[in-house]
Amino acid sequence: MMATKTDISTLGEFGLIRELTKGFENRNTSTVRGIGDDAAVIGPIHAAVAGAKNPDAAATGATEGEDHLLLTTDMLLEGVDFDLVYFPLKHLGYKAVVGGINDIYAMNGTPRQITVSIGASARFAVEDLIELYEGVRVACEEYGVDLVGGDTGASVNGLAISVTALGTATHARITYRNGAQLNDLICITGDLGAAYMGLHLLEREKRALAGVDNPQPDFGGMEYLLERQLRPRARRDIIEALEQADLVPTSMIDLSDGLASDLLHICRSSSCGARIYLERIPIARQTYAMAEQLNADPVVAALNGGDDHELLFTVPLARQEEVARLGGVEIIGHIVRPEAGAALVTPDGSEIALTAPGHK
Repeated sequence: MMATKTDISTLGEFGLIRELTKGFENRNTSTVRGIGDDAAVIGPIHAAVAGAKNPDAAATGATEGEDHLLLTTDMLLEGVDFDLVYFPLKHLGYKAVVGGINDIYAMNGTPRQITVSIGASARFAVEDLIELYEGVRVACEEYGVDLVGGDTGASVNGLAISVTALGTATHARITYRNGAQLNDLICITGDLGAAYMGLHLLEREKRALAGVDNPQPDFGGMEYLLERQLRPRARRDIIEALEQADLVPTSMIDLSDGLASDLLHICRSSSCGARIYLERIPIARQTYAMAEQLNADPVVAALNGGDDHELLFTVPLARQEEVARLGGVEIIGHIVRPEAGAALVTPDGSEIALTAPGHK
């Protein structure tokens, strides 16, 4: 009898990653942090050499002020992550880079180089791929990173893009997901849910104009939502502000999967619980307006929408005044004991347990 196989959807994305990688162990002393964060952390080369002779050498204070390498890879698939009916190729190239380098920022690092690999079907011309790489170039110029390599290949269907981002950070400033402590403040940059509502706006116009010659979509008054979906910005400004304030978060993560999912990542990694407050979650006016048009809940968009590419981080309670002076950062809650779980607190004091699709 043939053994029953497990459907991938029963594990969720992150459960699948844990299942695929649970048998792997780090064998090199230069691997400071492997799978499980926004980026891997590779120690200084000389520390790796020293570690071959003395396993404790790579972890000594001698490397505290030296740059470590940060490494992360993101992949975008046509039909899953983007729709070229309404996603300009130049914007797509830009967004692909932003997704990679914001993972470096989420480690409190500085992006330095990227590689870009693409798989393209025969329906794409050379001019199309040049347009895609023009967006890559714009992002590289804006964030000061170098395109140093990649690969190209044929695809049977559609377009696939993979960006590997490399960055640096000193050992003392690297921020992981697992450092949140009891009573730490939970902080967030920017506003949430706009990218998700921008996607729904684009999908609405696509359906409304299907089969129409020379379609003219109606985006009046919703340009901000389109920008958040089609041309998001990486939060270099916040990382620079944190450095100027000599403030190192206790934990941090790139908000790409939605507030609920990414906060649960921090809770899982840091073995803690969390309380966030509904009235403190930053949501833009256009997000509220679009949600009203679609008869949707803007809070659900903020919690589960994803694609915001903001930063979620925690800091000690004693640094509250310094966080307030950063600008562009909202304090939305605090860390609690793990047995309390993670919950959203409504204005009347009710608590709703946080859950996230695909988070298992």
